[in-house]
Amino acid sequence: MLNKDQFADNHFIRTIIDEDLKSGKHTAIQTRFPPEPNGYLHIGHAKSICLNFGLAYIYDGLCNLRFDDTNPEKENDEYVNAIKEDVEWLGFHWAGEPRFASNYFDRLYDYAVGLIKDGKAYVDDLTPEEMREYRGTLTEAGKNSPYRDRSIEENLDLFTRMKNGEFPDGSKTLRLKIDMASGNINMRDPVIYRIRRAHHHNTGDKWCIYPMYDYTHCISDAIEGITHSLCTLEFEAHRPLYDWVLDNIPAPHATRPRQYEFSRLELLYTITSKRKLNQLVVEKHVSGWDDPRMPTISGMRRRGYTPEGLRLFAKRAGISKSENIVDMSVLEGAIREELENSAPRLMAVLNPLKVTLTNFEAGKTQSRRAAFHPNHEEMGDREVPVSQTIYIEADDFAENPPKGFKRLIPGGEVRLRHGYVIKCDEVVKDEAGNVVELKCSIDHDTLGKNPEGRKVKGVIHWVSAEHAAEIKVRLYDRLFTVERPDAVRGEDGEYLPFTDFLNPESIKEITAYAEPAAKDLPAESRWQFERIGYFVTDRKEHGKDTPVFNRTVTLKDSWQPK
Repeated sequence: MLNKDQFADNHFIRTIIDEDLKSGKHTAIQTRFPPEPNGYLHIGHAKSICLNFGLAYIYDGLCNLRFDDTNPEKENDEYVNAIKEDVEWLGFHWAGEPRFASNYFDRLYDYAVGLIKDGKAYVDDLTPEEMREYRGTLTEAGKNSPYRDRSIEENLDLFTRMKNGEFPDGSKTLRLKIDMASGNINMRDPVIYRIRRAHHHNTGDKWCIYPMYDYTHCISDAIEGITHSLCTLEFEAHRPLYDWVLDNIPAPHATRPRQYEFSRLELLYTITSKRKLNQLVVEKHVSGWDDPRMPTISGMRRRGYTPEGLRLFAKRAGISKSENIVDMSVLEGAIREELENSAPRLMAVLNPLKVTLTNFEAGKTQSRRAAFHPNHEEMGDREVPVSQTIYIEADDFAENPPKGFKRLIPGGEVRLRHGYVIKCDEVVKDEAGNVVELKCSIDHDTLGKNPEGRKVKGVIHWVSAEHAAEIKVRLYDRLFTVERPDAVRGEDGEYLPFTDFLNPESIKEITAYAEPAAKDLPAESRWQFERIGYFVTDRKEHGKDTPVFNRTVTLKDSWQPK
């Protein structure tokens, strides 16, 4: 369930909204989340979703979901559907039906015609190379295109013929006539239409000219009555163009949108470039966009992250104009904190060592019932069965224990979690000297109570070999071994390929054993394996016959760079 305390507070955008509502500039707020459907959403989008939908929720306003689909070659319905699913999974609901910028193409075209008629736009024949040459630099003004002074009539004719498909792709553009000497390069006669014959996921083959993002976005905001248009800081230099376009067309809506910028999220030990994420998928470094190692929302969901945990992370990351560099441990900490309260417990053994209970007696050696969560009775309980052979973690036994070791040693005692105190009487080894079995005796007077006359400090988890569920466990780790994998330079000063820093140990698949309750869990069921970490049954591959568990996060942060 959402509540208003789950979202970042005391940040500058909330201050702006408070002042706008207090002054009467707006009586209600309307935001929008405007992804381009050219890939799956990632952790940076999760922050933006929580901001835009969260503000609408806090102020009892509305938030639109709008697909900025002006780049047909890279967009498709798979991405559209994935984005809708991600937003809903995070706990949010958009106002009305999803919007598409492509639904406004007719109106955008009409506004472009109006700009031509007002002498504020012209058809240009410069090639992309020539356009770059004419644009100038940060220190030198640009120069006017030789086609800038075409007559209104000629521009209207050429633009109509562009729309009708009379010219080759890339041969002409429509540009705004602003100022080629502007100190802001974005204002140097920006292109607002280009010729591109490409099938569009929403409009099909109706158009062979497509509007540019900067032109489309501000008008789409205005059409929808957006009050606060929130973008990341790289769009700050585009704000003058945003305002120029809206100042020079008839107002599409009584509400005039304003653009505000906040710092984008930089999460260490990962990447959030859609192009580079797509490269990981295409080159098969990962199994797909929803690979649990990916920073995509669908990948994090499959990893076992929760909507509540991601919302908590977004709140802690905060909203500001200063650098927002966040270590992966902050994300993992938020997930860990949320799962601590919400995930029921089971025992599982990942690296099994056979233990024979030599004085096990059927009918005398009893099992116990144990709660699924120590603080939530409503989660219920289960029987923890015992048999003559059990498995413990190999790391919970040491022949030559280090100082402070409180687990099982030769001649030593330890308590089985939810069970008896046992004593190691004999160590069985193979020909190579490896420990393959322990023979232990049960103190039958210690079920549910402490032994008399001595203290047993160690408690270890275990499973009954006779009753255990054999499970497939995928141990996921960070995908990269360095903080900024796409910002490492070689000796020549050039950036090294980010794929050079993929972690070869980012996934390890093992066979493990869990309590019998693990046999009947539904997909996407989150659990804590006691003393090990948090795990989730895989969304796609988990089944009763082949239980598959993905490690979400360890119980505590012990990660070290490889």
